[in-house]
Amino acid sequence: MAYRLGIDVGGTFTDLLLLDEVTGAFWRHKTPSTPADSSIGILIGVHAICAEAGIAPADVATLFHGTTVATNAVLEGKGARVGLVVTRGYRQVMQIARSFVPGGLAGWIIWPKPVPLAALEDTVEVGGRIDGRGREVEPMNDAEVRAELETLRGRGVEAVTVSLMNAYLDGSHEDRIGALAAEILPDTPVSLSHVVLPEMQEYERTLTTVANAAVRPVVGRYVRALRAKLRDAGMTGRIALLRSDGGLMSSEKAEEHPVSLLMSGPAGGVAGALWVGRNAGLSNILTLDVGGTSTDVALIENLEPRRTRTTEVGHLSVRASSLDVKTVGAGGGSIASVPELTRALRVGPQSAGAVPGPAAYGKGGVLPTVTDANVVLGYLPEDLLGGSFRLDRAAATAAVQTVADAMGIDLMAAARGIIDIVNENMFGALRMISVQQGYDPRDFALMGFGGAGPLHINAIARLMGSWPAVSPVSPGVLCALGDATTLMRTESARSFARLARDTSEAELIAALDGMATATVAELVAELVPADEITSLYEIDVRYEGQAFEVPMTITPDVLRADGIAGLLARFDEEHRRLFTFNMASPHEIVNLRAVALGRPLDLPAARLPVGDGSPAAAKVRDHELWMDGRMQPAAIYDRSRLRAGDIVAGPAVVVEMDSTTLIEAGHDGTVDPVGNILIRPREGKF
Repeated sequence: MAYRLGIDVGGTFTDLLLLDEVTGAFWRHKTPSTPADSSIGILIGVHAICAEAGIAPADVATLFHGTTVATNAVLEGKGARVGLVVTRGYRQVMQIARSFVPGGLAGWIIWPKPVPLAALEDTVEVGGRIDGRGREVEPMNDAEVRAELETLRGRGVEAVTVSLMNAYLDGSHEDRIGALAAEILPDTPVSLSHVVLPEMQEYERTLTTVANAAVRPVVGRYVRALRAKLRDAGMTGRIALLRSDGGLMSSEKAEEHPVSLLMSGPAGGVAGALWVGRNAGLSNILTLDVGGTSTDVALIENLEPRRTRTTEVGHLSVRASSLDVKTVGAGGGSIASVPELTRALRVGPQSAGAVPGPAAYGKGGVLPTVTDANVVLGYLPEDLLGGSFRLDRAAATAAVQTVADAMGIDLMAAARGIIDIVNENMFGALRMISVQQGYDPRDFALMGFGGAGPLHINAIARLMGSWPAVSPVSPGVLCALGDATTLMRTESARSFARLARDTSEAELIAALDGMATATVAELVAELVPADEITSLYEIDVRYEGQAFEVPMTITPDVLRADGIAGLLARFDEEHRRLFTFNMASPHEIVNLRAVALGRPLDLPAARLPVGDGSPAAAKVRDHELWMDGRMQPAAIYDRSRLRAGDIVAGPAVVVEMDSTTLIEAGHDGTVDPVGNILIRPREGKF
């Protein structure tokens, strides 16, 4: 039998999901993350889940892994020291950057400018020049290049970036510098801008390539070490990493192009939500992935997640395809505090993480967290992970009491205040990817997953007006499920920069077809069968004179049928949706991309036996919880014993191995045919 294993490493837990591709049977496992070395937690989890399934690691055909190694390297400033080679006269390209300051009015007064990833003292200039039409107007001098590379070697750089003017049109000069760098700095990885991002706009191309170089040694060491440990454990199958855009890439390619992994971790949840949506008949979904440290949100329309051409991590904004995911520092481990100056309750972004974790974990944590508040309120029972992990209610109460004392309020009011604030933080993130993008959240279902997502999904659906609130099957390991069920993806890009009225359809299609051939060949080289590969085109369009583009995704068949006129009509429609207006200016086609996609795993969800509508058989015990300002009688249910059609009346708590679902008073949770809990307001209550 063929098995595939999805692994998602979070700040608190490492989630694993093992799938039998033939029968659809699956096993799930959670193990505490090991922040000092993520591979340790992964290996512990691999051995545990294989033992549970009764197989050996050698039986796993493919391992899929979502990782935050590249993300953390950027956020923590632990990237490599990068040497940058630029065209003479452009040494300050990273320092000048763009004249854009985030924030509101007068933000420029207080905004600390981020330190460039490549320092000015590590930037060198070389002669030689390619013009705006891709022609050589000044040859390059090898002796000069050698001297500058020797300078970088003397400075102790750990990675090299080469980004020359107009290299996206002709990369021959960069190739030559790369060859010389391989001689002079033989053990130093070299990133060439025309390979990483063959598009116009010098700063974006340089910044993206520098970012790739900065995280390349860190990611390379991690990937090689993980691969070696897995091989030593007997795993001989293919190892793939999740890209920021929701596709997969081989571990070998990930070492060379790690800038594509900057949003690898959050992408797994979106991929898992797509699988759930297809099986549950939901096409428009807002996702709420609540982990121990942060919350990630995204929007899926017609079973297609929104993608963006800009990946943002902290202050870093690079030109790389990614799912449009927003992250806030709000999770189960987010710490509540009451600053002495304001005496106002704050929650996050600081987190207790995996070590020491919330006070309720009994690992030495004493600071009050969101998890502790949920325990105090009765939303989170003491037994987690199927009874293998027991929470310390007394420690949670003591921690939250410090907040109550600081604010002069009672314990339950303090605990509920912590939950209300973290819910508002998540609500704000969801508005960013819905209302601020021109979408009405009432047209979407809201799906909560991650270890803490189903605890908050009901309350946030109320704030959003998004129904049903969905608690999917195995919500705590949905990111790992997404890793295991997504598809291989690769893309190629080039700048086009032509007015649409001056472009023939034959010329445009010929350029895209040539790029598509290259991307298909790349997937075939990674052992994806040619008959399982499909192609998509992405075309960046703008009005002449604009400084930004709107990416349009289109299939080859639709482009041939509708032509450029159809493409421009779709652009006008999208521009109006995003900005409420259109312009009379001519259209300009800026960049072209061809995307090759492997076939996703066609794994239908297992259907549950049909019940009689009553969840009585799944009831564990009576319970009490604090809601609407008072203690209320409730019940705890075992999710594994629920049947299709069962209706769980709130207030209620539904427990399972990897997560807990809270159904609020005045709401009902209906179990759909494949086991998802669909929560809606009870008729007449709201």
